[in-house]
Amino acid sequence: MDELKFTLSSCPSQIKKLENFISRVTCNCQFKKAKHPEILISLTEAVNNAIIHGNNKDKSKLVNIRLKETKKELTFFISDEGKGFNPKEIKDPTAPEFIGECGGRGVYIMKELSDTLKYHDNGRTVELAFKLPK
Repeated sequence: MDELKFTLSSCPSQIKKLENFISRVTCNCQFKKAKHPEILISLTEAVNNAIIHGNNKDKSKLVNIRLKETKKELTFFISDEGKGFNPKEIKDPTAPEFIGECGGRGVYIMKELSDTLKYHDNGRTVELAFKLPK
C-alpha cells in the first residue's frame, strides 16, 4: 500500500498543477489510460470546490490531497480548511425542480465518474475511490 500527498494553495490557477500530479499517479499504477479522464475530472471538481466553497479562495488556506493506493483501488482524499458543510443538503441538479439552478453539478459529476464518493470531517474532506481493473 502506497500513500502520496500533494498540497495546493487556494487559488484557482493552482488547479492546473493537478494534471501533472494525476498523470504521475495513473502512469505508475495498473490503470488503463481510459480511466485517466474520470480521475482528472473528478479531482478537478473536488479541488475546485475546496478552493472556492471550502476555503473561499483564501490563498493563505491550503487544499491537501492524499492518495492511498491498494491492489484494488486508488482512493483520493481532498481536504480544505473551511467550515465544512452538510452534503445531504446538496440538491440533485438532475431533478426537474432544480435543473435551472446553480450548484450541485460538480458533486453529481464526481459521483457519476468515481466508484465511491464519501464525505468526512463535516464535509471538509471528500473521498473519491476508483477501482483498479482486474
